[in-house]
Amino acid sequence: MTEHEKFLAALAARRLLAIVRGADADAALRAVVTLAEEGVDLIEVSLVTPDALTVIRRAREIVGDAAGLGAGTVITADDARRAADAGARYLVTPAVSEAVATGHRLGLPVLAGALTPTEVVTALGAGATAIKLFPASLGGVRHLKALRDPFPHVPFVPVGGVGAAEARDYLRAGAVAVGVGSPLVGDAADGGSIDDLRARVATFQEAL
Repeated sequence: MTEHEKFLAALAARRLLAIVRGADADAALRAVVTLAEEGVDLIEVSLVTPDALTVIRRAREIVGDAAGLGAGTVITADDARRAADAGARYLVTPAVSEAVATGHRLGLPVLAGALTPTEVVTALGAGATAIKLFPASLGGVRHLKALRDPFPHVPFVPVGGVGAAEARDYLRAGAVAVGVGSPLVGDAADGGSIDDLRARVATFQEAL
């Protein structure tokens, strides 16, 4: 099984990609480790987090292969290379950028951000493994359903404004998984309560 196939299988099995984005590197690391301890197997660390690459490196040392750690908000080719060097197992982009093709050349699965049919086709042509429907809140479930008509076999992962209730709706509409940031992580990556994070994880796990 290729890395791309493994990533798709993990998305289909787990159905939840946690997005850690915060203002404090140590708090972000605690959030990543807590998510892994609570059974969240796919965790994206956004590169807008201070010292995000160190967070990924340290998290890999702590949790090893117990969690699929990836880098998010990957925009440039250099972002992609640095994320790969830090140990990211996949890349997540907010748009169709040079990072998609670079990640593909590096052999990493890429969840590429796209909103329109043209962007979906462009992302797939650049080597995207799956499509991050972003921002999903703009069109909601109706937009996902509309895209699935011409692209029935494309794995879509809605991201942006996805709470527990919305997650269920997107999955029923054919999303392979959902990506969730603040509705799940809350302020934990900024130094907020870890106990509250654990409670939110339980809510999402029950919903999904």
